[in-house]
Amino acid sequence: MYTRNEYPRPQLKRENWLSLNGEWQFAFGEDINFSAAFKGALPRKITVPFSYQYPMSGIGDEAYHETVYYKRTFDIPAEYAKKRAVINFNAVDYRCEVYVNGNFVVSHEGGYSPFKADVTKFLKKSNEIFVKCVDPLDPFIPRGKQSWLNERFGCWYVPNTGIWQSVWLDFYDGDYLDCHTLTTDIDACSFGGEIVTLSGKADECRMTLYYKDKVVKKQIFSLEGRHTIYNVRMTEMDFVDESFWWTPENPNLFYLDIELLMGGKVCDLVHTRFGMRKISVEGGRILLNNRPYYQRLILDQGYFKESGITPPSAESLKEDILAAKKMGYNGARKHQKFEDPYFYYYAEEIGFLTWCEMPSSYNFNVEEMRATINEWQEIVDAAKNFTSVICYVPVNESWGVRKILNDVDQQNYARALYYITKSRDAGRLVSVNDGWENLSETDVTTIHDYSFSGDGFKEKYDRQKINETFIHDRKIIAFGNEYKGQPVIFSEFGGIAMNKDAVDGKWGYNSAAASDDEFYARYKNLFEGVAKCDFNGFCYTQLTDVQQEVNGLLKEDRTEKFDPEIIRQLTMVVKNRGE
Repeated sequence: MYTRNEYPRPQLKRENWLSLNGEWQFAFGEDINFSAAFKGALPRKITVPFSYQYPMSGIGDEAYHETVYYKRTFDIPAEYAKKRAVINFNAVDYRCEVYVNGNFVVSHEGGYSPFKADVTKFLKKSNEIFVKCVDPLDPFIPRGKQSWLNERFGCWYVPNTGIWQSVWLDFYDGDYLDCHTLTTDIDACSFGGEIVTLSGKADECRMTLYYKDKVVKKQIFSLEGRHTIYNVRMTEMDFVDESFWWTPENPNLFYLDIELLMGGKVCDLVHTRFGMRKISVEGGRILLNNRPYYQRLILDQGYFKESGITPPSAESLKEDILAAKKMGYNGARKHQKFEDPYFYYYAEEIGFLTWCEMPSSYNFNVEEMRATINEWQEIVDAAKNFTSVICYVPVNESWGVRKILNDVDQQNYARALYYITKSRDAGRLVSVNDGWENLSETDVTTIHDYSFSGDGFKEKYDRQKINETFIHDRKIIAFGNEYKGQPVIFSEFGGIAMNKDAVDGKWGYNSAAASDDEFYARYKNLFEGVAKCDFNGFCYTQLTDVQQEVNGLLKEDRTEKFDPEIIRQLTMVVKNRGE
């Protein structure tokens, strides 16, 4: 049995913790009612954090089961017996209730966002945890690429139900860093944000900053109840070239220890890190650290053959990033999924830009709006400290707002998502409705075009004509809106499959390539067409095959389909300064 035993949240790491991953008791809701499940043993075993639909869970049953139950026992290590404890879930799909020793602890709705609760008053030396999960096939809840038809179809796949990311306990004394923001300002050589404590009992915060294994700043400040605004000014590390800034080519990182103190004694300690970088727009261009930067993104859906949307290991995410960089890409649009924290951790360490996207729902109504707005805010709060994240995508291709072209209500809803995102994180770009039917309120205008050939892209996507241009039958700018000179990203194209893979219902976009030579020729033609356009970047579909969709540059098991050096040469038809 393989499980995930690394600390689950590496950008906010604690030293005192207990993993609850591993073997749990498990049951489908139709096999046992809630009362019996709550009180007695469950008939099956499952390996957390893998969903029952996939082999790594130990079950591998693709049939739909709306309700599932989990149960396990655990002991508190002696060294933590007198400490307080918080239980953490990185992601559970979709609605869940958590009980410890028969006591209700917390409920949560949303399949992709993390949540937690203080469980100190419920714990004993030996404990039992019980979790109920309900994952309906409703199209109006945020699903991403998880099918709501009880079968695979199109580009929608076998779902992941229940616990699909890590579960663990953090231990602390007196007060706990509930959440924080950490925003960098390269122009002022500073960072700052907000510290939020769990109970407001801590009275001071001490920060120690390291760069290249040396202490470069220490600062202590008083805390003002639960919420405290802070700012830390640093001395320039380099007075000539700003060599300490973070870029994909030079992913420099600062390491930060944050200590909460009560009466001069440390009650909580977390380790985090960040890169000094800035993303902005000037004159219709996207700038990284005040300099034009061309984004060569790969679409990454984050599905794995043996485990669905759960990465089989932290290292598997690192390997995906390295594979993409090997083929000439400097970033990824993580599509229809908020990923495991280790993806963003390795992206900032290796040097890789990322886009953060809201998993779509598909039926516009008041419940869709409520569910999406609530979960999106939780996702943004979790993503806003990740250095690699430079752009948010609250809506993709008008999914869930199918009439946004001319429906004012749906346009206003998308506008609300734009302003909600900006209110929670003003330092990143927002692509409101990625692909087409863009609104005036967007930081980037995006285009999706799966044409067979790149011939004619330059004439078709002339910036002076964008207000009137259609992508096949989709208007780039929604009626009642206008293009205001925003940077343009060609954020989906390609999707070429191979004949040998596109069999038995498996597919890619357009006709499949009969040979490697044909694939390279078509790939080259597309990229040459993109290079002639006045774009600020592109996103090629896609990194890997996903179940029935076989248009990846890698197979579903991550083996290479093509020579990565040839792909690299073709991908890098547009280069950044200094490459």
